[in-house]
Amino acid sequence: MENIAFLPIGPEVVLLIGAVLVLMSAVALNMGLRAWGVIGGIALVAAFLLSWAQWLRLDSLEVTRELAFSAREVPVVRYPMVVMDRFSAFAGVLIFLVAFLALVGNWQLIPKLGKRGAEYVALVLLAAAGLHMMTMSSNLILLFMGLETASIALYVIAGFVRAERNSDEAALKYFLLGSFASAIFLYGIALVYAGTSTLSIYGSGGIIEFFAVQPVALFDVGVLLTGIALMIVGLAFKISAAPFHQWAPDVYQGAASGSVALMSAGVKVAGIAALARILFGAFPSRIDDWAPLLAVLAILSIVVGTIGAIGQRDVKRMLAYSGVAHAGFMMTAMVAGAGGMRSIWFYLATYALQLVGAFTVVSLVSGTRSGASSFDEYTGLWQRSPRLALVMATFMLGMAGIPFFSGFVGKVAVFGSAINAGYLWLAIAGLVAAVAGLFFYLRLTVLMFFEAPVMADAPGTATAAPRLEGGGGLVATLCAVLTVLLGIIPWPLLNIVRDAVL
Repeated sequence: MENIAFLPIGPEVVLLIGAVLVLMSAVALNMGLRAWGVIGGIALVAAFLLSWAQWLRLDSLEVTRELAFSAREVPVVRYPMVVMDRFSAFAGVLIFLVAFLALVGNWQLIPKLGKRGAEYVALVLLAAAGLHMMTMSSNLILLFMGLETASIALYVIAGFVRAERNSDEAALKYFLLGSFASAIFLYGIALVYAGTSTLSIYGSGGIIEFFAVQPVALFDVGVLLTGIALMIVGLAFKISAAPFHQWAPDVYQGAASGSVALMSAGVKVAGIAALARILFGAFPSRIDDWAPLLAVLAILSIVVGTIGAIGQRDVKRMLAYSGVAHAGFMMTAMVAGAGGMRSIWFYLATYALQLVGAFTVVSLVSGTRSGASSFDEYTGLWQRSPRLALVMATFMLGMAGIPFFSGFVGKVAVFGSAINAGYLWLAIAGLVAAVAGLFFYLRLTVLMFFEAPVMADAPGTATAAPRLEGGGGLVATLCAVLTVLLGIIPWPLLNIVRDAVL
């Protein structure tokens, strides 16, 4: 086992080295944009490949003291603080892919930042490392450290365009509410420790073993359940689930357009994965206690997100509220426990690609600035930039769950998981909300294709004739192609995520 000791933390080490090299290249070697891009891109690609190597390595290991098999007969290598399994490996693949696409799609912002562009690239690498750390931690304190590493980097990214007042406001709101949520999460950890006398999820003395030996909490079952509830609340904030979503519309609108891709998609991947690691990994025996809470949060998020999105006239705010609803759809499958993880991963992977693509289009249409992205800027987009309108329509139809797009397969999967778990009412409520959500997705699509341009008389502006070109065009096109392809041929991804369970 000595030859794989580095592999579980390999992605984090590579990203940390990459962040240091980017900063050193700017400060000590006086290198420019190309060097920052090459170093950052290599670091993210290397982290992606190391995560995939973790997946492949698990197939070739011999059974030893460290290697075990989960309840679903999937291999897992457990260490005192971290765990290497296909769950964390797939999470890493997805997180690093999202970070790479978000950085390439938003590269047009970097030259405008000057020397501070190197800091931005380093922060993206550190945020990606923290997000992945959340998914591979087998200790609640290390999971919290990963959460804070990612959060602090994202607070700074949210306010990185300091010339814009909206950017400062977004960063301040994100920081204040994020700090409050982190404190709630940490207090939940403390109560779980009071109830179980351990912070480890697996292994000797872990939470799993505690419940196998002693099914009731040491101190009081109420303390343990309160701790679980507080941890759920802390992570619900990070994934912008209602009623802890109030920060999302303002932060998404205030941050630089391209930056929101990582803040929305990457955080949702890590937040959902961390929540699954805690609930499915540490507390599967308490599913009757936490599943009803998740069901309430799910239906509340779906309803609040859908109603909130219907009334928006700004694309960023609409995507923020729709993200609240999508968080609810994913929690719909979580009530099924570990059995719903396959559905969650498929939904999460396809939705992350749609989010990255949509916010990349926003940066191409509205520019990289922070602030509003009015529907007026998209009206008549088909006449000004047909390819860009077609790509954006693909993401809208995918998020709406129209057949032959990946979002349809994802919604069918999560609703099926909820029904199998006995939550038929939750699936019906989600289905009704999904139908209602067609309104705001199709409204933007109709404006792009069937209305006359209202910004065409503004030559020289970002909205006069946006083009699907450069890194942003490549990222948006790739995400659109995958959105359609995974809707028509979903089985390759479904087969992969079948083994990425706990």
